[in-house]
Amino acid sequence: MPTEEGQGPLAKRTVEQLKKLEENLSARLHQVQAAGLKLDLTRGKPCAEQVALSDALDGFLAGKYTTESGQDVRNYGGLSGIPEARRLGSELMDLPADNVMVGGNSSLSLMFQSVQFALQKGLWGAGSAWRGEGQDTSKIRFLCPVPGYDRHFSICESLGIEMINIPLTDQGPDMQMAEALVKSDPSIKGIWCVPKFSNPTGCTYSDLTVERLANLANIASPDFLVMWDNAYAVHGVIEDEPLLNIFDLAVHAGTLQNLLVFASTSKITFAGSGVGFMGAETSVLKNFLSHLQYQTIGYDKVNQLRHALFLKNRLAEHMQSHAEIIRPKFVAVQSALDSGLAEDDVAKWTQPRGGYFISLDVPKGLATRIVSMAAKAGVILTPAGATFPYGKDPNDTNIRIAPTFPKLEEVESAMDILILCTRLASVQQLLLGKL
Repeated sequence: MPTEEGQGPLAKRTVEQLKKLEENLSARLHQVQAAGLKLDLTRGKPCAEQVALSDALDGFLAGKYTTESGQDVRNYGGLSGIPEARRLGSELMDLPADNVMVGGNSSLSLMFQSVQFALQKGLWGAGSAWRGEGQDTSKIRFLCPVPGYDRHFSICESLGIEMINIPLTDQGPDMQMAEALVKSDPSIKGIWCVPKFSNPTGCTYSDLTVERLANLANIASPDFLVMWDNAYAVHGVIEDEPLLNIFDLAVHAGTLQNLLVFASTSKITFAGSGVGFMGAETSVLKNFLSHLQYQTIGYDKVNQLRHALFLKNRLAEHMQSHAEIIRPKFVAVQSALDSGLAEDDVAKWTQPRGGYFISLDVPKGLATRIVSMAAKAGVILTPAGATFPYGKDPNDTNIRIAPTFPKLEEVESAMDILILCTRLASVQQLLLGKL
């Protein structure tokens, strides 16, 4: 939806020009509302064509339920996962298989359990619980780069952990601020990280940022955790981007016991029937499993085996097929934003090379209103504020765009409406300031 030619930034237009534009945009919005559209861009789910890439998983084992060592995966045992699956996790997370455990269908559950165990049981042996005997438990805090992943924030909120916002730049978390905070406050016990194609901005952490994160525990509380959720490690869309190996850096820095790495196949194979992984220093992993043994005898090893064999020697090819499906949708979003909002100069957006999201920042105070306007016009977006702890964006400016699940034509229609609502709300805000 291109802007009116030759008009320039909205802030430089006259009151008369803005009133005329408001009239035109309002008329268009009424037309859209009457169309009764139902478009959903709320969550970053793979589309039907993407999950269909893994349909061969169904029956893939063809009755062969034994591992290379002869273990029957239909039976109990093997809490840390079968060796074949641990090697798959090693490939995804770029760390030794001995440092990998394989969980159920969700890495998120492993994140929740690891924080819960650190809080109540301890990950570093007896007496190491954050809320253990003799500990000052008045406050436990986490650093939360924003905008960020809402489910990370939900983990903290559900466990009563106070969250501190730190800005997420195009290089990663604001490390100067993070370092200053952990130096001065021992109650800060961790930081959330989505280091590659971050949710929702799509940024990949710079080498310097990764190096500083690997060293963060050396200036923080000794029981500090870097929660390294590398959910999009192999999810290049336009092109791949390199990410420095934090595991190797942590070994060199002497902070490996303060690092937990996570990944899953949720957006590689079947989103609801995948395999989750956690990587850690071996003694930390052992302590984690000692707590986990009271919850389960072992995870679904049949699913582990079929994933390990299905993806063996073909992970890169498989992910290229994913990229080819969703690339046109990312291109459509960028094209719509460039043609629809660039001239107005009222918003800014990220241009990620991979992952599942694009982040749109609208004028201060307008995100909630724009999301509501879009909903009335038939486009459902992630709630404004969801990318911040407690659902509260202090500037009410960030909107997360998730283009992967809808069909391409639906993405294009949804973007037209989002841009229309953004322009109209911006014009009305400017008119209020000028009148």
